Amino acid sequence: MKNYYSMLCVTLMTLVAVFDTCGAAKPHIIFIIADDLGWNDVSFHGSDQIPTPNIDKLANDGVSLFNYYVSPICTPTRSAVMTGRHPIHTGMQHQTVGGPTPYGLPLNETTIAQRLKTLGYMTHMVGKWHLGYFAEEYTPTRRGFDTHIGYYLGSGDYFDHTSKEKGYWGYDFWQNGEIYKPVFGQYSTELYTTAAMEVLQQHDPSKPLFLYVAYQAVHSANPDQPLQAPYKYIKRFSTIKNTKRRTFAAMVSAMDDSIGYIAQTLKDTGLYNNSVIFFTTDNGGPSAGFDYNYANNWPLRGRKNTMWEGGVRGTGFVNSPLLEKPGRISEDMLHVCDWFPTMYKLAGGNVGELTNLDGYDVWDTLSKGVASPRTEILHNIDPIFNFSALRSGDYKIVIGRNNAGSGWYFPEGVDKDESVSVRKFGREREMVYCPPKPVNASTNCNSTIAPCLFNIRNDPCEFYNIAPWNQDLVKELQARVQAWNATAVTPANQPIDPKADPKLHGGYWVPWVNLTQSKAIV
Repeated sequence: MKNYYSMLCVTLMTLVAVFDTCGAAKPHIIFIIADDLGWNDVSFHGSDQIPTPNIDKLANDGVSLFNYYVSPICTPTRSAVMTGRHPIHTGMQHQTVGGPTPYGLPLNETTIAQRLKTLGYMTHMVGKWHLGYFAEEYTPTRRGFDTHIGYYLGSGDYFDHTSKEKGYWGYDFWQNGEIYKPVFGQYSTELYTTAAMEVLQQHDPSKPLFLYVAYQAVHSANPDQPLQAPYKYIKRFSTIKNTKRRTFAAMVSAMDDSIGYIAQTLKDTGLYNNSVIFFTTDNGGPSAGFDYNYANNWPLRGRKNTMWEGGVRGTGFVNSPLLEKPGRISEDMLHVCDWFPTMYKLAGGNVGELTNLDGYDVWDTLSKGVASPRTEILHNIDPIFNFSALRSGDYKIVIGRNNAGSGWYFPEGVDKDESVSVRKFGREREMVYCPPKPVNASTNCNSTIAPCLFNIRNDPCEFYNIAPWNQDLVKELQARVQAWNATAVTPANQPIDPKADPKLHGGYWVPWVNLTQSKAIV
């Protein structure tokens, strides 16, 4: 009998080992990124102008992120997600990859999709790439994704999937490296949701899954018709007085429904119980017509493409049955670079074997409420625009050129005497509260003349520049920025190449450089 039990134990241990090797014990990772979603564009942050019940439920049932930061614009954030490295270390720190510009995320950078494939993951991408496509080697299915359906550029029409950029115009929709036309006329938010649901429905649950869903929503479309949504969504917001904000709200609502459908599909397929859902915006919202858009970050200062909190403080959450302490608001400092090592560790990888990461594994912070290992966040150093910003603990330094867009933008379509009503939703600790605004709030910081300093914990709206009487701290944080800058690489940006013009390629935005041929010529 003793030998029988010994044999049974060995058999069970063998089965467990096989089970783990097959990958069933590894969690499915669903990473959802919204485009240009502002702090005040979701109701779990306190606004009832745009109800987002599906996003709210996932955030409230999981862990919502109160002190989470992204880059101020699209490409840098996406590069950080893919590599776990700060944009100053990949050359992605200045603006975005343009449609006719021949550069992208360097090929010597290993993406999270490539890393997860080595751990047995099936990797699928849906939606926006925006990390370069001038040569085929830079496109998603050459950077670790088994499949991709979506577009390569930064923006475009939600229905006809054409993009107008830098004076050029062409069609930009792809499936696994080939131009794909059957989607013409389909609204991209719904299109990407259907594609994501199909991935989930067709996935073999015995294999671990990485699904990266990069919505076009709620980025503006082409300049001639920048805000687009099906009428069924627009009519939900007849009470919003400003027509542009009303259409923007419809775009958010369509995405919220879509995220709800993805979450329900995870449950219907039985994948949810072993899944982790990450959700983030790529940058702060472009407010008051900037970039043809009407997102909102109230009451935070600034907007997309600025170093103010409205540009870099990200809407985000993590939802999973695997969280040990769900239903929380995390006030720990977190940065977009942290997703790479966190996902890699969840997948069974050894983060200690990775080199040159700027992110931290923060799963214990998210799951258990353990203090974040992060105490400092470099927002950016842009040597071309000549500005930088860094947060250390409670303090934030802003150096260099003061970008336009440094105001406080109240949400369009709401009377200012109704300000209380737009902050009645959400949990109290999830809402940003500011001290009284001084009369010199708009003028007390001119960072082109001298660095500005703010206490973000006590003054999240950046009303009070406290640099004049905290010069020792200013010098200390300046030294930190200089230390970061000493490790930076030159921005990879390239000038426009006329050979990218879609007119030269049948009306399509396509890779126009053959790297093998180019090397042969050199």
